[in-house]
Amino acid sequence: MTLNTQKEGKEPLRRRASTPIPSSRLASRGGRDPSADPYHPPLAQSASYHPGDKSIHSRADWSSDSDSDSSGSESLYRVVLLGDHGVGKSSLANIFAGIQEKDAHKHASEDIYEKTLTVDEEETTLVVMDTWETEKQEEDEKWVQDYCMQVGNAYIIVYSITDRSSFESASELRIQLRRIRQAENIPIILVGNKSDLVRSREVAVEEGRACAVVFDCKFIETSASLHHNVHELFEGIVRQIRLRQDSKEINERRRSVYKRKESITKKARRFLDRLVAKNNKKMAMKVRSKSCHDLAVL
Repeated sequence: MTLNTQKEGKEPLRRRASTPIPSSRLASRGGRDPSADPYHPPLAQSASYHPGDKSIHSRADWSSDSDSDSSGSESLYRVVLLGDHGVGKSSLANIFAGIQEKDAHKHASEDIYEKTLTVDEEETTLVVMDTWETEKQEEDEKWVQDYCMQVGNAYIIVYSITDRSSFESASELRIQLRRIRQAENIPIILVGNKSDLVRSREVAVEEGRACAVVFDCKFIETSASLHHNVHELFEGIVRQIRLRQDSKEINERRRSVYKRKESITKKARRFLDRLVAKNNKKMAMKVRSKSCHDLAVL
C-alpha cells in the first residue's frame, strides 16, 4: 500500500479545511442546493474537487448506499473518524495524509483529507473526515455530529487504551451507529490507540477484542506516535469496504493477492483454528474473537 508517495502524473494530496454542511442546513442559510452542482460526482467515482474549493456537499451527492462504479474508474469512499477528545484521531489522520508531526500545527485548521491508496494491487481513494470534534459554536456541534453519523461509507471509532472512559464512549458510539444506520452493512473498525503507553494502560487488549465481537466490528490497536499499525488500519478499512461492495469473485481474486504475502506460519495457524472450531463451540467463539483482528475478512 502506498500512503506517503504519489505516482508520477498524479495530483498531490488534496486537503479540505471546510466541514461539509447538510442541504437542510444550507436551506436555512439561503444557500443553493449542492445536488445541482455538476462538480460533485456520485460516490465511488473519481472526485474532481480541488484545494480551496468552498462548494458544499449534501448526502444526496455522497450517499453511502451508492454502488461502486462499474466503468473501472477510481473508487472514492468517505471514512469518518469518531471518538473522544484526545484519543489521537487527528494524529491518525495526519499519518494518513503524510503530514509530519513537526508540521502538524500548520494544518491545524484542516479536517478532511483525500488520498489514493494502492491496496492489493488496486487503487482506491479515501476521503478521511476528522470532523467529529469542531471548534464551531455549541449550537452547531450537534448537527455536525449527526451529519458525521450519516455520511460515512466506513467508520473508525478510536479510543485511548490509557483512558477507560474513552473506551466506554467508543461503545456508545457503536450503539448510536447501529441505531442510525441499522439497515446498512457499514464497515466499522474499533481502534485502541496509544498502544505504546504500556504502563498507563487501562483497557486490556482482550476487552477491546471482546467489544468488537459483541458489536460485530473489527478491532486493531495502534500507536500513532510510533506509526504502529496505522498503515494497516487504512489498508484494512479499504478491504472492509471492498468486501461489502464487490462480488465474491472479485474479492476472491484480491484475497489470493493478499494470501501470497502471508507467512507460512500464519497460514498454518489459520487452518488449525478453523479445524478445531468446527467441533468446539467455545473454540469457535475464540476463533471469532481472534478473527476480529483480521481486517482482510468479513
